[in-house]
Amino acid sequence: MPQAPERPSWDEYFMEIATQVATRSTCLRRQIGALIVRDRRILATGYNGTPSGIRHCAEVGCLRDQLGIPSGERHELCRGIHAEQNAVIQAALSGTSIAGSKVYCTHQPCVQCAKILINAGITEIVFSGEYPDQMSRDMLDEAGVKLRHWQTEGRS
Repeated sequence: MPQAPERPSWDEYFMEIATQVATRSTCLRRQIGALIVRDRRILATGYNGTPSGIRHCAEVGCLRDQLGIPSGERHELCRGIHAEQNAVIQAALSGTSIAGSKVYCTHQPCVQCAKILINAGITEIVFSGEYPDQMSRDMLDEAGVKLRHWQTEGRS
C-alpha cells in the first residue's frame, strides 16, 4: 500500500495561505497577508494596500517614503490599509462573526491592528515576521490575546 505524503500541520497550512494572500499586496514597503480562522475553517483574508477605488502606491508612490516616515511610526500617514484590518472588514461585509477566532499573519500586528483584533474578539494571533511595536504586544497581552511567533523550525 502506498504511503501517504506527509501533511503540513494546521499552522503551516494556514501560514502558507497567509503568505500567498500577501502576494496580492500593493504596498511598496512590505507585503503582508492575514487569514482569520475558526475551527480550522477560513473565515476571511486580507492583504495590505490602498482602499477600493484608490490608486495604488505603485502608481502614485509611497507617501511614507516621500515624507521620510520610519517603519512603526505615524500609521495614519499612509494611503494603505493593513492586512488585518482588511480581513476584519471582509468578514464584516459578508456578515461573518469572527469572535473566538485565530488570526494567521505574515507579520506581528501593529498597535492599531492589535486594538481592532482585540475588540473583534480574536483569541490568538500567529505571526511569522517581526514588527517593531512593543505597545501592540503589551496591549494584546493585557487583553489576554495569545500572541505566538511561528517559525519554520519548531513548527507547532
